[in-house]
Amino acid sequence: MVNVLVFVCTFVNRQIETIMTEISITLPSGEQKTVPVGTTVAEALKELVSNKERKQTIAARLDERLVDLSTPIEADATFAPITVDSPEALGILRHSAAHVMAEAVLALFGKDVQVAIGPAIADGFYYDFDRAEPFTPDDFALIEAKMQELIAAAAPFCRETVSTAQATQLFAKSGQSYKVELLNDLAVETVSLYRQGDFVDLCRGPHLPHAGWLKAVKVIKLAGAYWRGDENRKMLQRLYGTAFFDPKDLKAYLFQIEEAKKRDHRKLGKELELFAVSDQVGPGLILWQPKGALLRKIIEDHWRAEHYSNGYELLFTPHIARRDMWKTSGHLDFYGENMFSAMEIEEVSYQLKPMNCPFHIAIYNTRKRSYREFPLRWCELGTVYRFEKTGALHGLMRVRGFTQDDAHIFCRPDHLEEEIFDILDLNLHILKTFGFERYEVYLSTRPEKSVGSDEHWEQATTALKLALEKKGLVYELDPGEGVFYGPKIDIKIKDVLGRSWQCSTIQVDFNLPERFEMTYTGEDSKDHQPIMIHRALMGSLERFIGVLIEHFAGAFPVWLAPVQARIMNITDAQLGYTEEVYAQLRRAGVRIEKDVRNEKLNYKIREAQMQKIPYMLIIGDKEVEAGQVTVRLRNGDNLPAMSIFEFTALIVKENESGRTGSCNS
Repeated sequence: MVNVLVFVCTFVNRQIETIMTEISITLPSGEQKTVPVGTTVAEALKELVSNKERKQTIAARLDERLVDLSTPIEADATFAPITVDSPEALGILRHSAAHVMAEAVLALFGKDVQVAIGPAIADGFYYDFDRAEPFTPDDFALIEAKMQELIAAAAPFCRETVSTAQATQLFAKSGQSYKVELLNDLAVETVSLYRQGDFVDLCRGPHLPHAGWLKAVKVIKLAGAYWRGDENRKMLQRLYGTAFFDPKDLKAYLFQIEEAKKRDHRKLGKELELFAVSDQVGPGLILWQPKGALLRKIIEDHWRAEHYSNGYELLFTPHIARRDMWKTSGHLDFYGENMFSAMEIEEVSYQLKPMNCPFHIAIYNTRKRSYREFPLRWCELGTVYRFEKTGALHGLMRVRGFTQDDAHIFCRPDHLEEEIFDILDLNLHILKTFGFERYEVYLSTRPEKSVGSDEHWEQATTALKLALEKKGLVYELDPGEGVFYGPKIDIKIKDVLGRSWQCSTIQVDFNLPERFEMTYTGEDSKDHQPIMIHRALMGSLERFIGVLIEHFAGAFPVWLAPVQARIMNITDAQLGYTEEVYAQLRRAGVRIEKDVRNEKLNYKIREAQMQKIPYMLIIGDKEVEAGQVTVRLRNGDNLPAMSIFEFTALIVKENESGRTGSCNS
């Protein structure tokens, strides 16, 4: 009997020991497997996935945490391998590449170089350096060569956890003051460091198993960056790079960069004489030249026509207002740092407007409104002024004075969802008209700094969500990125290169109607507060035109081109007929230029092609005799000779198909 009890106790103890030394791993499929406590991710992979998948795995997700392959698994967890095809993989690869670039810079330029931060970003990575001498393009090749040497050595990325005091001592000893500052700001007892070769960095990881995974790396460009984004701190040198798992992807990316340079709206804007910026006028203030002004007029005319046909009414409002109005609206409290300084007029403070909405509210409040009037749809191409630091300005994309395609809808609660749906309809139609049919949609919710009741925020967010779902649009939730007065829908269009641009926004606002005491008389003869919807479809006209220039590389579709045709004679013998045709087409509404200079025809054609003009009309003796024009396309193709009437009809057809969105080539 004693022997039996001993056996039972021994068996139970062993079972308990087994339970305590094994943990359960749950795979993405839901399958569960057990491994010993302390098994590393790399060791677990041998048991959990195929050999093929294991060879493609660079990290793993334990529960919600991304970890290195060397990480020990200490407790039950969900487990998902991060392979080279996983969404998170490129970020890990590029973060590791940033470390290798920093190691290369230190190896090449000495220990007196200080390193700051080096994260992965959307298209690659960067690292900030403090170095007395500026980096040059010649240095890029040296850095890349050193990186390749380090990559070939395939040093492992080794993680270690140390006390904050130990880490501070380590970086202080090596003269890395930026790392010491970061550590001093961390209210933690321990931190993680990563070592590869002779380089050590403060980092939370994860990283590649070793540097040999870096098969396609490129140093791209150099820029300046204030330490911690503070213009009062030292300007550091920011080296940008990118990395891919496949060299083919790097090659495609570098091609895209070169293509983007060719399409740069600042370069094309100057070459095509669309817009200019003058130091005498001031940075961030756009001067529209005749062709750019005509392009803008075409866009504005189309915008007005579309809004009129969709039940909107046009408004015009001043460029300044009493400062008190911006206090009432809350802009001074929540947006003051983006506003220009006040101006004193007859002892009253006035402010350049950063937004149009309070003016539309002022128009609403000019008289009592009835529930029968709703919805009110008011739109304005309103110019606003916002303070941007000089270093942030960028061509048409980031300016200090710009025109918004603004609209505000005032409606009853029962109108809200339908109005948002109709706005989305108009929005997508207008974007399609201008050649944008790919986009990303975001629903942004309440930010930390906001006004209004929880009930109103919930009602507004729900209305936006329901409208998106009714429209069948796939969207991504963007928590905390709403504006201070309400949630919003943002639509980021994708251009021909696949780049995303923020243009459209739809925002529900219960706050401003309350602040400005807006009311309407309801069916019950009592006062009620209207709901306000802010929306911009193209956003800033300046930014939108900048995107259009790059999207079409300056070769606008015929309906949008500021110059649709250029007529040119071969010799002076055709001068009279050329002038006659030019005048006739101009009267017919064709946007046409003439080139009657005493130059060779090929030279004239080449200049017209460089100006991206869709059609060249060539006049020789044969055309004069037949009363026709020879039509050449900007791509070099020729159309059959045609009469003036036929060419006019061609342009009219192009204009009509373009405005309906059926032709944008």
